[in-house]
Amino acid sequence: MAKKTYKIAVIPGDGTGPEVVAEGLKVLQAVAEKFGFSLDTAEYDFGGDRYLRTGEVLPANAADEMKKFDAIFLGAIGHPDVKPGILEKGILLKLRFDLDQYINLRPVRLYPGVETPLKDKGPNEIDYVVVRENTGGLYTGIGGFTMKGTEHEVAVQSMVYNRHQVERCLRYAFEYTRKFGKKARGKGDKNTLALVGKTNVLTFVYDLWERAFHEIGASDYPDIARDYYHVDATCMWMVKNPEWFDVLVTGNMFGDIITDLGAITQGGMGIAAGGNINPEGVSMFEPIGGSAPKYTGKNIINPLASICCGAMMLEHLGEVDAANAIEEAVMDVTGTKLKSLSAGKMGYSTQEVGDLVAERV
Repeated sequence: MAKKTYKIAVIPGDGTGPEVVAEGLKVLQAVAEKFGFSLDTAEYDFGGDRYLRTGEVLPANAADEMKKFDAIFLGAIGHPDVKPGILEKGILLKLRFDLDQYINLRPVRLYPGVETPLKDKGPNEIDYVVVRENTGGLYTGIGGFTMKGTEHEVAVQSMVYNRHQVERCLRYAFEYTRKFGKKARGKGDKNTLALVGKTNVLTFVYDLWERAFHEIGASDYPDIARDYYHVDATCMWMVKNPEWFDVLVTGNMFGDIITDLGAITQGGMGIAAGGNINPEGVSMFEPIGGSAPKYTGKNIINPLASICCGAMMLEHLGEVDAANAIEEAVMDVTGTKLKSLSAGKMGYSTQEVGDLVAERV
């Protein structure tokens, strides 16, 4: 029987991106050999150096090119010599929108041996997932200025959602909860999906979200328990009682904020991985942290977020056992080897951390 082959587009990007991508690919190749599949990778130079050299942020055919692949493996975008926003909007946001990656998937999971700023909380308490709607809301750029630069200047930016956008995100979250959720405290034997919103103030947009949430849940997902939390309360509970959470679903802006809060509770940007998901198309997986240009070329950056992105990518592609093997290897390394997750303080180089995980796979 022929090996299953996955075509992967690799975008190392800027700063330390190429270094962490190299370690992510090292681990992916190791797990592919163990579990009997192969990876066919193609590298693309999208990023700051290309922009400075050519003046082009992203080729016009980039999205069509990416559609030829099973997934995209991204390092980091952000260059110190390029004005902030140019690359982020021109590459990351454009690919997300052009490829309709309407889900941002963010596990918030504390691994053994990793420090958290939350007192008396450990891996058993910090273990949940945020499903963020990724292409609508305030990020669509609907709005503008009038009388800009005067004392009467007005700026408007609108949070816009239609039922289709909301429903497809909610259905993804219900399906994810059914497949990967845990038995949440106080909910009997049901996995729990909680909607995060602000229905007491954003009485139009989150009224739509809440109605759709309960209608879909009641009709199609009776096996999933449903909760609702205001976003400000969610932030408090993420600090005080993260063990309450199973899977959270929310809109674009709120999701952007709470996932960064979640990242710091799980040990920081060096361990946080995310997926930009199109369940019917091509998805892109990236570390949450930036390009960290001050560490470029020093072989001291933490590659675990990129390695965890590889696990997320394999889970999405259906290689769940291989994905679990990577996560278990990472947990072993954080629990028994690393002194810290911070760059230069791990006790090992970037390449040595990749070797440790690959060996354990």
